[in-house]
Amino acid sequence: MIERSELTASLGAGFPRVRGRRLRATASLRRMVRETRLAPDQLVLPLFVVEGRGVRQPLEALPGHFRLSPDLAAQAAARAHRAGVAAVLVFGVPDEKDELGSGAWDPDGAAQVGVRAIKDAAPDLVAITDVCLCAYTDHGHCGVVVDGRVHNDRSLELLARTAVSHAEAGADLVAPSDMMDGRVGAVRAALDAEGREDVGLLSYAAKYASALYGPFREAAGSAPGFGDRRGYQMDPPNAREAVREALLDVDEGADMVMVKPAATYLDVIARVRAATSLPLAAYHVSGECAMLAAAAERGWLDERAAALETLVAIRRAGADIVISYYAERAAAWLAGT
Repeated sequence: MIERSELTASLGAGFPRVRGRRLRATASLRRMVRETRLAPDQLVLPLFVVEGRGVRQPLEALPGHFRLSPDLAAQAAARAHRAGVAAVLVFGVPDEKDELGSGAWDPDGAAQVGVRAIKDAAPDLVAITDVCLCAYTDHGHCGVVVDGRVHNDRSLELLARTAVSHAEAGADLVAPSDMMDGRVGAVRAALDAEGREDVGLLSYAAKYASALYGPFREAAGSAPGFGDRRGYQMDPPNAREAVREALLDVDEGADMVMVKPAATYLDVIARVRAATSLPLAAYHVSGECAMLAAAAERGWLDERAAALETLVAIRRAGADIVISYYAERAAAWLAGT
């Protein structure tokens, strides 16, 4: 065994000369040299908006979150904005559904009324709307069903019509999440034709057929009534395909692209980040958030520390923007409250 005096003598009195710990010694130093930063204005809070007034329905699988009527959604959005959150992502949850999902483009629908209320309450908050038919169709699929299968091209007109209705309600960004081929181009063309060329388009470019959407589907009432969505959402083992999907959406006119889920697809985020210079969003989905909350409830981890570490990991992988049910709480944590 080499004695310390011998080791020191052989390497020099300053051993070790390079000390990584020097820059970790104090909190101030660690903040100064931090490579990845997480800030409230990089966060987006999802909101589920239902019809009516004064409605506040708790979501069992997402503790602390609710289905809210437009008046209460506006209050929630304004509160998040005061906390520093950049934007809200609005999901409409209708009272009635039909075969085509016609409530999706109803100017008096939950999403449209919700957006108007949110923009009145917080004009500077970015309002993003989810554009899809799954919550509005009686079969729960994201497009028109013909002979038992989702028909891609027949769905595009309805999705574009939905996006236009959201833009007319005041949405700053529309976010088609259906994963139909060509929907970004169809939505962009429809917006431009209606004089809504200033409305941005955030594409769910790489949306996987994940097992982690369960709490969301309960909240939005959007579980498919038959089959599944593997015929149009992406296959989880595929990563190169995500880059292809993202670049197709860029070519069709997307202003921003998204990877969903986020925490379990960090490699995909990194690949898409390397492939495009457009702003990149990642959706820290309901199941990913619910797992943290459930573990914290059992005392298995520190929820605040684990949630912030997860959000930083998503940023570190390359996401510019993180959509998360933790957005408002994370903003408060980052502010030190």
